[in-house]
Amino acid sequence: MGKYFGTDGVRGVANTELTPMLAYDLGRFGAYVLTKSSLHTPKILVGKDTRISSDMLECALVSGILSVGAQVVLLGVVPTPAVAYLTRKYKADAGIVISASHNPFQYNGIKFFNQSGFKLPDETEEEIESYILGKKVIEDVPVGEKIGRKTYLKTAVEDYVDFALKCTDTDFSGLKIAIDCSNGANFEAAPLAFKRLGAQVFIINNSPDGININKDCGSVHIERLCKYVKDTGADIGLAFDGDADRLIAVDETGCAIDGDVIIGLLALDLKKKNKLKNNIVVGTVMSNMGLPLTFKENDISFIQARVGDRYVLEKMLEKGSVIGGEQSGHIISLLDNTTGDALISAIKLITILKETGKPASVLRKTVTILPQVLVNAKIKNEYKTQMLADKEVVELISLLEQKYGSEGRILVRPSGTEPVVRIMIEGKNIDDMQCDAARLAAVLEEKFLI
Repeated sequence: MGKYFGTDGVRGVANTELTPMLAYDLGRFGAYVLTKSSLHTPKILVGKDTRISSDMLECALVSGILSVGAQVVLLGVVPTPAVAYLTRKYKADAGIVISASHNPFQYNGIKFFNQSGFKLPDETEEEIESYILGKKVIEDVPVGEKIGRKTYLKTAVEDYVDFALKCTDTDFSGLKIAIDCSNGANFEAAPLAFKRLGAQVFIINNSPDGININKDCGSVHIERLCKYVKDTGADIGLAFDGDADRLIAVDETGCAIDGDVIIGLLALDLKKKNKLKNNIVVGTVMSNMGLPLTFKENDISFIQARVGDRYVLEKMLEKGSVIGGEQSGHIISLLDNTTGDALISAIKLITILKETGKPASVLRKTVTILPQVLVNAKIKNEYKTQMLADKEVVELISLLEQKYGSEGRILVRPSGTEPVVRIMIEGKNIDDMQCDAARLAAVLEEKFLI
């Protein structure tokens, strides 16, 4: 990762870390790097989520893009995967999303897609940074009629829903679906899609006000959805994150179906339908140990990538896999889209539910999941790369590794998108795992949250 780009674009607290000046530079130099070889007037699509700072950053970002002579098409509030798709549909030179995904509203982010709808490789992000840092300069600045203009695409949500519905031929009539839109970018698209598929839809957290995105709701906070599913008698619940590239589901009893289980179910369904190219599924080092066990029983190869959906995608392309993802709910189906798409993942999951006629609580048990505890230790960003060199931290991790041995594992890694260190422990005794994870988190926070 560079000075500005993390595992999913550039993120920070809006107006202090991710400033309008930085957004302008990202728009200006990002547009230049991505379109400098174009022989036509470049076109770049810009979408955003519902957080209050998105309008401010959009103005600055767009100004930067226009300053290098590119045209901007504003999509308004749309899911991140919609931008990836619409970039391809409208043959744009790039797509940009203003969103901090599952993070609180104070944060925001800017991430790019190339003309094919894929996130940028490290070397392209590094080139953009070299311009921001003044290591490279733009020699020819457009003036007069060569300055860019902006237009608006008013059908962005409808275009995306039309696209998403093509991933199923199944009628959802008779199903009750509860949806938590996280007061985020899917607040229009998801209800529209499932109503068009014939389902009876119950919706919560779809009244964004700029500051309630991800607040005690969505894929990171499913407690209310768990209760809502039972209260409404829904067959399944769907929780999206703020930019709708993550999905966590809830069965009819109120139990969570995380990304690992969803990946397992989708992969097994593809295998059954002879659509699982090369019989390969890609996960990460954070994937539950039960997932490869499930795949082994079904003659499916499981390959681990670094944490981050961009690295999952890189490994999928390298190995010729059509499905992969993360426990957090980032699920990539290259048969459908070029990035994590929570709406399409949800439609495919419910298609399996409808086709099999099995309750979600039965379906989720098809995938083996071992007991796992995940705790986030809050530390300052500047310490994230230092903490694993600390003697006390190293010794404690070593002791825990010896304790869990071959019957479990411990994984400690800094987040690429938040000022936290993620502690994951798998084993047999939940109480011990929770205690050990909390103890390690307390040590990290005491040392590095200063």
